[in-house]
Amino acid sequence: MKEINKLVLLVIAICLSSCGEDFLSPDPVSAVSAAGYFETEAQLETGVINMYDGLQGENTTGNNSNRGVQLEFYLTEMRSDNTRTKSSEGEAAQFENYTIESNNGIIADYYRSMYGIIFRANTVLENLDVASSAVAAQFEGEAKFVRAYAYFQLVRLYGDVPLIDQVVSPLDTEKQFTRVSTDQVYNLIISDLQTAAANLEKRNTTRASKAAAQGLLAKVQLTRGNYSEARSLCESVVGSGYSLQTNFQDVFYNEGNDEVIFAIGYISDDNNDSQNFSAEFLNAVGRTTGVNYPTDEAVAALDELGGNRAAYSYRVDALQPIHHQVVKYLPNGDEALGIAPTSGDPTLAGNDWIVLRYADVLLMHVEAIMGESGMTNDPAALASFQAVRDRAGLTETVQLITKEDLLNERRVELAFENHRLFDLIRFGVAQNVLSEFSANNGFAFTATDLLLPIPDGEIGLSNGVLTQNPGY
Repeated sequence: MKEINKLVLLVIAICLSSCGEDFLSPDPVSAVSAAGYFETEAQLETGVINMYDGLQGENTTGNNSNRGVQLEFYLTEMRSDNTRTKSSEGEAAQFENYTIESNNGIIADYYRSMYGIIFRANTVLENLDVASSAVAAQFEGEAKFVRAYAYFQLVRLYGDVPLIDQVVSPLDTEKQFTRVSTDQVYNLIISDLQTAAANLEKRNTTRASKAAAQGLLAKVQLTRGNYSEARSLCESVVGSGYSLQTNFQDVFYNEGNDEVIFAIGYISDDNNDSQNFSAEFLNAVGRTTGVNYPTDEAVAALDELGGNRAAYSYRVDALQPIHHQVVKYLPNGDEALGIAPTSGDPTLAGNDWIVLRYADVLLMHVEAIMGESGMTNDPAALASFQAVRDRAGLTETVQLITKEDLLNERRVELAFENHRLFDLIRFGVAQNVLSEFSANNGFAFTATDLLLPIPDGEIGLSNGVLTQNPGY
């Protein structure tokens, strides 16, 4: 996305205009055919880049803006026990206190964004015949990786969702709006990632690679309880040449390093390719400041178990010392921590968003070996676990790992990277942990809050074909 010609983007934006506000609307909104545009490999590659642009999302706070991954922290981290708002106000507060309404604009924007990404991926897949066989295989792998990522997010957040695996007519409302079982969605995700892993070789932090496909598939297999498959995939990634950064801070501020397997790239001070979510994590900097603030519970966990990771995970809010801020993606730097600004304007930040990194894979490796037993002393698991702790300065030799140990380690290693909620669900403890957290903080969590509502607007567009999740 960083090398896109803006004129080409404009053409593709017209071609793909149904990715916008009314992506699932049955009303035709474009007279330009994508099939008429993609005639060469070079043109098809602009479609591939456009998929990543969809993941990147738009740097804006407007309604119906397709902000993509820039909204993801609301739906994930702020629904766990890790983060909250500064002031408990507005639509954002619905996520922290479990009072989400089905007309929440953030929910709708993310849902539309993911289906817009899927549309872009399907468009690439439909036009592979314009490329040579080798290039077509690469583009197919990238498109299926991106599509799988979008569906993996959707199925974990919304449950049963419409499964659109090809470019559909605007009038094909049954395909667009009929929810299918999670099993069917996972079957497509697994198939897509298997194809991506087979087709891709090139190592590229901000584009799909073989290791990225294997790592994401490992997480999918863990989610499905397929532990042996997940172990094999993790071990393939471990043998791919990635490594932990010696300094934890460098993971986030030395971009493109050997720990990052897949990240969504941004360019600072660029209206088209920057992000503003990291400015929103601050106070009096962003446009909707004071969201994704660490909870007292997360701070306590980092202080107790984080080792040297704590200093580079959160800091005290200098303007309001009773609050804490996420440090991993500071756009304006922190001199005391040795972090340089990534942009002249924090709302035009260039911090990449890390989707998958090597430490995550090492801890998934432990999880895969542990399986359903609840503990392990397997030497391979101990080695992976120890490597992550050693980097954090916690060098005491580990001889046994319990499920609680692993969940705690994932919490402090991957704090504020949008993994905590999914980890709680995958480990089977979400209802107990979040019920206790909710009770302690006066929130309103119930079991139905583990899924988000289907956006009201999409149900309306479907004329009632789309059904709502329980509890909303």
